[in-house]
Amino acid sequence: MDKNTIIGIVLMVLVLVGFSYFNTPSEEEVKQQKERVERQQKEAEEAKKAALAQKAKQTQVVAVDTTSIFRNAVTGDATPVVLENKEIKVSINPKGGNITRVELKNYKNYQDFNNGKQDASLLLYNDSTTEIKLEYQLGGKRFFAGDYYFKPENLTKNSVDMVLADETGTRRLVYTYKLKADDSFLIDFNIHAENMKADLGEGIAITWQDTVKQQEKGWYFENRYSTLTYKDTKEGTEVLNEVGNDEETAENDVDWIAFKNQYFSSVLLSEQPMKKGVFESKEMAENSGKLKHFRATAQIPFDPSNAKGTQLQYYFGPNKYLYLRSLDADLLGEKSQDLEELVDLGWPLFKWINRFFTVYVFDWLTKLGLHMALVLLLITILLRVIVYYPNKKSYLSSAKMRVLKPKVDELNAKYPNKEDAMKKQQEMMTLYSQYGVSPMGGCLPMLIQMPIWIAMFNFVPNAFELRQQSFLWAEDLSTYDSVISWGSDVWLIGDHLSLFCLLFCVTNVVYSLIMMRQQQSTMSSEQQQQMKIMQWMMLLMPVFFFFMFNKYSSGLNFYYFISLLFGALTMWYLRRSTDDAKLLAELEANYKNNKNNPEKRPTGMAARLAKLQEQQEELRKKQAEINKRKEKK
Repeated sequence: MDKNTIIGIVLMVLVLVGFSYFNTPSEEEVKQQKERVERQQKEAEEAKKAALAQKAKQTQVVAVDTTSIFRNAVTGDATPVVLENKEIKVSINPKGGNITRVELKNYKNYQDFNNGKQDASLLLYNDSTTEIKLEYQLGGKRFFAGDYYFKPENLTKNSVDMVLADETGTRRLVYTYKLKADDSFLIDFNIHAENMKADLGEGIAITWQDTVKQQEKGWYFENRYSTLTYKDTKEGTEVLNEVGNDEETAENDVDWIAFKNQYFSSVLLSEQPMKKGVFESKEMAENSGKLKHFRATAQIPFDPSNAKGTQLQYYFGPNKYLYLRSLDADLLGEKSQDLEELVDLGWPLFKWINRFFTVYVFDWLTKLGLHMALVLLLITILLRVIVYYPNKKSYLSSAKMRVLKPKVDELNAKYPNKEDAMKKQQEMMTLYSQYGVSPMGGCLPMLIQMPIWIAMFNFVPNAFELRQQSFLWAEDLSTYDSVISWGSDVWLIGDHLSLFCLLFCVTNVVYSLIMMRQQQSTMSSEQQQQMKIMQWMMLLMPVFFFFMFNKYSSGLNFYYFISLLFGALTMWYLRRSTDDAKLLAELEANYKNNKNNPEKRPTGMAARLAKLQEQQEELRKKQAEINKRKEKK
């Protein structure tokens, strides 16, 4: 590995550092955010107490328009209507006729998982934190359906009609809910009116808000992957900022809106695109048990004269990439809804690696029934096999430069002055070309490996299959392993020490030392002095990584640890299996074949560098002539 390789590594590391820096709020922003969040929490708690007090009454009288055609429905029975299949249990509140509670029967939150509660369900959607308001125009006035009591009709285990009727029972507003299938997380939701063409106006204004609950062990990591996401009909999927607060107005119509946490989402889809979408995300306080408060408003198309009504759909379920992708046939609309975009696979290049390679390999290995740690190990081995040949080529390139070092030292002795640096570099390029050595050969593996590393950085935290899978001392590979914990936060570290993170960082130091030793063997003492700063940066990067990755998932740290370990073993094997004497003999044979061609020039990148150096030398000479003329004048 030569100087160019080190520069490449540093640039790539700077990209990672910059990515982390610009995605991390300043101390002042954190302070302001905490104060704002605490204030919002206090207001939310007060609102929650008021809501719970009101909900305690089974029959309530509300202050509504007593002249409304639905004045007979201002009181009623608030006993929830329950729909259920193998996957979800859905509760519908007669007051307002909306879904107010959703349990995922085959999943648990971290607390229940850690306490060993086998019969627990994951509460994804809760009436104490969520609210849906549907506003109509009734007789020219604003009409909130949530103020009135609907009555269930045609109730079955997986479907119901929630009906709001006038005193005569002829004018009716009907909400029909139907679970898509016995093993589905989809709920069809139809809104239609009967005999109300003259009463109801067109369009429905919806306000949907929810405070997303923390389901996993680490607030920081889960919060980072919790977002309000929506699909713009023209621009595709849009995501509000993961860190801090954010507001956004959709530039075009919207196909769906999702309140997403790391591994589960609540999604509202519309057959006809929603208009005038406005979205808001507010970050909640750490240790509050909550992540973000999401709020969305939009206009849903509605024609009271249309017997078909307005067709909507809910998805309450896991963020599994291939599963979400397979739902297109069951989702509303003729075009693909791209619901799999809820799973963040990274920026375009890294997304393609994950989408067309990592996802399918991971899924195939998972279906074999292998333990998740073994799946990560096999993926690491597979990726190492893929990059082995480029790694070998890189090592041999460095080894060739190492055995040629005495000849390079002769050139350094021949041109000791700085003004001869251009000539020395040109002769060095010719020397490499005649011996069949490419000084740029060490860069190729990094160009291959870095996209894979970054792709896995995006994939592993979103791999649902790692959730609540234990390995060695890590109880859950989807979150950090806390081999040592202490009750309070320590600056930069947090409240724990991750052993897998520590192993990753220590292995990173060992790997860096191996690469530096290999690189130093090809450099002169002068070059080694010049590279000291970069070498120190390479050794300090693992320290930075420790503070960065201590809160990240143990699965990701485990992958990086074994990946670097295999990398170090690969370099050790290549060093042991390379015969320097034999390699020098091969280079001498190359030189012998080219010695009758003293004008042999470098090719490829080396040729372009040599040409650039010649151009710079010509410019230098021209500038020197110009300076002499000016001095004579």
